[in-house]
Amino acid sequence: MEIKIIKDEKNELEVLIDNQTIVEIVRVYLNEDDGVKVAAWRKEHYSKPLHLKIVTEGKSAKKALADAIAKAQKDLEKYSDELKKAIK
Repeated sequence: MEIKIIKDEKNELEVLIDNQTIVEIVRVYLNEDDGVKVAAWRKEHYSKPLHLKIVTEGKSAKKALADAIAKAQKDLEKYSDELKKAIK
């Protein structure tokens, strides 16, 4: 998976990511954060990576992104553990 930061300011971050599933999961977690004003992605063309934009208030955009990824990882690990228990 390729990730490229195209804009990096304190309260605004723009990232190109080539995996739509990952971008959507991260967007959902970002929008649950009260410090995030905008978290949205767009796709210019099917052959180009997705453009994720994050705008925050009260915390840095990089911190919001890191928090969203950490929460997603924690939830995915929990779901993985529950699935492993269910199929035993």
